[in-house]
Amino acid sequence: MEPVVAAESASPETGMGRGGGLSPWRLAWKKFSSDKAAVIGLAMLSMLLLITALAPLLPIADPNEVNLSNRLQPIGSEGHLLGTDEVGRDLLSRLIWGGRVSILVGFAAVGISILFGTVFGVVAGYYQKAFDTVIMRSMDVLMAFPYVLLAIAIIAALGPGLMNTMIAISIVGIPYYARIVRGEALGLRSKEFILAEQALGAGSMHILFRHVLPNCFPSLIVAASLDVGWMILAAAGMSFLGLGAQPPMAEWGVMLSQGQKFIRSAPHVSILPGLAIFLIVLAINLIGDGLRDALDPKIKS
Repeated sequence: MEPVVAAESASPETGMGRGGGLSPWRLAWKKFSSDKAAVIGLAMLSMLLLITALAPLLPIADPNEVNLSNRLQPIGSEGHLLGTDEVGRDLLSRLIWGGRVSILVGFAAVGISILFGTVFGVVAGYYQKAFDTVIMRSMDVLMAFPYVLLAIAIIAALGPGLMNTMIAISIVGIPYYARIVRGEALGLRSKEFILAEQALGAGSMHILFRHVLPNCFPSLIVAASLDVGWMILAAAGMSFLGLGAQPPMAEWGVMLSQGQKFIRSAPHVSILPGLAIFLIVLAINLIGDGLRDALDPKIKS
């Protein structure tokens, strides 16, 4: 991949292109904003993030307040817009508060994976030799296991819980980013502007932070935008299996697990959290596809 920008770029350092004086990031935003599906995804994600972020300020019930006299109320019930669950807890409140947990875990897990994956990848790709062999063979060992089974094994070793689930799915995601950054670093270390910096006496840290890492950002942004949805699904799946968040915490996977017992008599108890997961993952994937098209210099239209 060429440094940060497409072929029309003037300089990897200035970041200014020749096309109308627009920077590569502005050109990318222009392409992204012209993608209707990506804009719809961004609007959906923004709305979901805003609603969950404002949960403490919204006039909704306590998500853990039990009222057995109102159990399994249907959608549209008085005082419960989306009905209630098996112990009378308000489903709208639990969906909103559960979204805070699921979304936070998904984004935090991706952030941890990117941090460690970037460090391992850039060291392996830029320094090579023994670093490359040890790090990448370790990544190969992790990738030899199916993602879900490896996450379950890590949670089994650490113990069930939301924090341990986040750690497990973060570890599973590290090889993905390590390989991406290593590939970028391998391609960049032999570029003319890197060799020129080395000839002028620039240190490795200067080159890494000034040139190598910034040129990895587009690939990392695209990969992360497509990976967040998987992380949210993985965290919800672990909670569904009883390995992640534990009842009575409001979390979409927990809500799915508890609602499956009433799929015939009160299907909305399971359908609503499932629909919430579907919408957030769809929005993130639409954004990821738009970012991939906008940031990939090989795509011209």
